[in-house]
Amino acid sequence: MKAQILILLLVLVADVSTALGVVYARHQSRHLAVELGGLETEMDEGLAEWSRLQIEQAWLADASQIEKKARQQLKMQQSDQTKILVVRP
Repeated sequence: MKAQILILLLVLVADVSTALGVVYARHQSRHLAVELGGLETEMDEGLAEWSRLQIEQAWLADASQIEKKARQQLKMQQSDQTKILVVRP
């Protein structure tokens, strides 16, 4: 009789331990899923920013934009005469 009660208590403890393990695993799974969602959102924002920066870089590197800034901000003008100087050693 004592052996049966001992076995029953061991099975009960194992059952409760397993149930607590399942609850903990589900909690961790949900926590990690939320964290993953946040990281995916952050990655999407980073990719969008990267795309915007690539577009801005292409726009700034455009020769017409460089010439426009040179004329407006630096008051540069194209010279009337073209001179080519060749230097030979």
